[in-house]
Amino acid sequence: MVVPQKTPGAMPNNRPRPAVTLPGRPPRGPRTYTWPGEEVREVTLRPARFRAHFPVLTDTVHLASCSLGPRSTALDAAMHRMLDLMHADPMPWELWAREVEQARQRFAALIGAGSDEVAVVSGATVAAYQIASTTDWAKRPAVVTTDAEYPSVAQVWAAQRPRGAEVVHAKETACADAVDERAALVSVPLVSYRSGQRMPVAEVTARARAAGARVFVDAYQAAGVLDIDVTELDCDYLVSGSMKYLLGLPGIAFLYVRRGLLGDLPPQLTGCFGEPDPAGFDPLTAPDARRFEVTMPPLPVVLAANAGLSLVEQLDLAAVESHVDRLARRAAERLNETGTEVVPGPQVLVPDPDPAGLSRWLAARRIFLARGADARLSFHYFNTDSDVDTACAAIAEWKRARR
Repeated sequence: MVVPQKTPGAMPNNRPRPAVTLPGRPPRGPRTYTWPGEEVREVTLRPARFRAHFPVLTDTVHLASCSLGPRSTALDAAMHRMLDLMHADPMPWELWAREVEQARQRFAALIGAGSDEVAVVSGATVAAYQIASTTDWAKRPAVVTTDAEYPSVAQVWAAQRPRGAEVVHAKETACADAVDERAALVSVPLVSYRSGQRMPVAEVTARARAAGARVFVDAYQAAGVLDIDVTELDCDYLVSGSMKYLLGLPGIAFLYVRRGLLGDLPPQLTGCFGEPDPAGFDPLTAPDARRFEVTMPPLPVVLAANAGLSLVEQLDLAAVESHVDRLARRAAERLNETGTEVVPGPQVLVPDPDPAGLSRWLAARRIFLARGADARLSFHYFNTDSDVDTACAAIAEWKRARR
């Protein structure tokens, strides 16, 4: 994929490349970048400076970013700005559209894509449906998914059965083995929402390429804390939203569609935002990723998305990965010392017979974690060793009280 080069004063179409060397990757040079109307920034935010953007953390341990990010000063400012905008102009359509475009550009920069390869949608489920609805299951009927798939996305694949799709469920670590020439689409999360483990996406993509299948990657549990490059992933589609590690609010998501995938027009779920000019009210379909868009996302969530992305884009994501991995290992060590056997990943699962009770007990002590079938600890760049130790000590106290 050739990414257009940035021109002075323009929004970047490729993400900042901080000075970091990772195994198997060339060094990345430091960069500065700017957005219209904003100051030039450097990718230099360190954990303490990043944490300062979240005053709520002065009395709160937030280990639930895999569910919803914490409130930030940038988010507060965005919500106040919305109210001021609505007072100044009750119909701020042009500004609204610019904010949507800026969010698109920011997410594209985050994942190393061009802005023409990103559609703005309301959620990952809608993104999955848009891709499923454009897939012809007649000659290649299989959609390969895993037990690590987020349920709402898995439901989309299951709903394709009346259209002729055959859903192939693979174990979390065996997705690549289930791919063959019958597969039209392979769906794999970058990080499992269930176990917190990173999935073998490179292996899955290589197998799909060899079989002639397309690859859909759910990066909702990764974008913002893992260094994502869609060129390296070599996927066809990737989706993430702003409410978790991207520090925004629910109601907006971004769908990456690899440049060159043409002809797959949404047959049912469409609208004026899928036109080349939404304000032109001309029922033509946009020639790029915008063809998957339906309608304008709500102004509050667009402003919130830009607020969160404006923080994340100042981070060295390779350093964030390292920081998050270290905290996860620390949490696993602390919990294993108390007899709770856990495996570290970008998230740490805490097995407990009463995860809802554990969650409520911790929340009463201003310690917040995500809860599903198990309690989950998830980490961001603002989290500290003290956060980990405080949470693990409280979990140990909960378990001792229930023996």
